[in-house]
Amino acid sequence: MIMFMRIDRLLCEMNIGTRSQVKELIRKGMVLVDGQAVKKPDAQVDETSVRITCQGKDYTYSPYVYFMMNKPPGVITATEDAKEKTVLDLMREQLTEGNEPGGLGGVPIRDIFPVGRLDKDTVGLLLLTNDGALAHKLLSPKKHVPKQYFVTAREPLTEEMAKALEEGVFIGKEEKTRPARILWREGCQCRIAITEGKYHQIKRMFHGVGTEVVYLKRLSMGSLYLDEGLKEGQIRELTKEEVMNLCSGI
Repeated sequence: MIMFMRIDRLLCEMNIGTRSQVKELIRKGMVLVDGQAVKKPDAQVDETSVRITCQGKDYTYSPYVYFMMNKPPGVITATEDAKEKTVLDLMREQLTEGNEPGGLGGVPIRDIFPVGRLDKDTVGLLLLTNDGALAHKLLSPKKHVPKQYFVTAREPLTEEMAKALEEGVFIGKEEKTRPARILWREGCQCRIAITEGKYHQIKRMFHGVGTEVVYLKRLSMGSLYLDEGLKEGQIRELTKEEVMNLCSGI
């Protein structure tokens, strides 16, 4: 299906520059469309197949982008904050590292947001995308998308604690969690899977069975698992297979 868009708007959506900046680049003949210089900002291009070269750099357009971050501690899960460093700040640093200043061309950074929240001290898998429909499905209480966490508690987890977690825990007067699954446990540590995302849920669940969480790491969301090759603070784009599995699994 052919989808036409003005070339200046397309370049803006790809975060190559502001409307005035991309118009200037076009007028100077610094934008090639499928190998040919384009001189008019209102030129219509097929956004689904166009090949763009701007100032000697090649770009391909995709309406949606998907990134995995191994979130480090001390960074808040937000798009912007006046005082705290956010995961989007960290993402900008990663994407521009080693590139020219403002080297975010091709990535619609202003439209990207984190899917769900991880507490400031929580680490691990965080999905960042501009695909609102996918985010809605992943976070919908009706979908029961499983999420796995690695937990270190202050005290060893007893059989009774594990059973209570698997049966559901009251984390408020009339707020009981759905049954969790303990996938592995040893001493103070365990791997647990839940199918909802209440506020501070894991920490409140463990508090409900008589202990505290001292370390929390998210390992997976749906079919997407944290790439253990990613160091804390690093990001990478999802593979096509990861995106397909994530979208088809909900």
